[in-house]
Amino acid sequence: MVRIEHNFQAMGGPCCLRLDADDDAVAGVAIAAAVAEVTRLEKKYSRYLDESLTSQINRAAGAGIPVPIDQETSALLSYANTVWQESDGLFDLTSGVLRLAWDFKSGRCPDQLEIDALLPLVGWDLVQREQDNVYLPRAGMELDFGGCVKEYAADSAAMQLRRHGVASALVDLAGDMVALGTPQGNASGVSGWPIGIRHPVEKDKALAGVHLPEGGLASSGDYERCLHIDGKRYGHILHPRTGWPVQGLVAVSVLAEQCLVAGSSATIAMLKPAGEALDWLDNLGLPWLAIDADLNCHGSLAAS
Repeated sequence: MVRIEHNFQAMGGPCCLRLDADDDAVAGVAIAAAVAEVTRLEKKYSRYLDESLTSQINRAAGAGIPVPIDQETSALLSYANTVWQESDGLFDLTSGVLRLAWDFKSGRCPDQLEIDALLPLVGWDLVQREQDNVYLPRAGMELDFGGCVKEYAADSAAMQLRRHGVASALVDLAGDMVALGTPQGNASGVSGWPIGIRHPVEKDKALAGVHLPEGGLASSGDYERCLHIDGKRYGHILHPRTGWPVQGLVAVSVLAEQCLVAGSSATIAMLKPAGEALDWLDNLGLPWLAIDADLNCHGSLAAS
């Protein structure tokens, strides 16, 4: 049994597959299938690609003609609808359009008028959705699957590895992870894949070490892109109702059976005020780690 590592670029960042395998040929086929699955989902749902389904849906906004969708997309939209309801509208796949008002490289905040012009385009409740089609009724509206597709791709890639005979692996799509089985030769005696949760400020430092059991881990944070103006920090996570950056937690990581669930849970926590978010995470029933604005750690993983 040997450890095989395959690195590739997808979903806007560095990705890695780590497999324990005793057959190079089987491992090679499994890796190819997993990478192909991630590539397929990126081509299908990326808003950066003109031919993606997402771009087709967004181009048709306000044109009066619904866009046909398949069962996979319908299931993703149904999941997004459930999370929107459970988050009281905080998790909203239409809120990505707010990015048009914010240039985090500019060194300036947008005028309120710029934000006000975009707010009427935000609202999951406006989306007209049937089992086999979807339609955005207002010109300029957008769907952005970025809030869930990378986590969904991590789950899907892990499923491909399992289907191709891999019993022990770690899928890492730019920080969204799914573990299969138990890594071989784990000298610590602790089950699960050892991973580090990165410090939000000290980039080369791990804030916590976790042994990831079978399941997913996803992280959300606003430390990568932000503005500092007059002593105030503006992160890139925007509130769907105000259009302004949230002023809550700095970073959240959640463990769940599926990376998709972990990711949406972390996102919801980031969109809530810090105190409310900590209470919400505490009642979630899942292992979690949160970092507040003073870089204090909270949660069941904080002492890991």
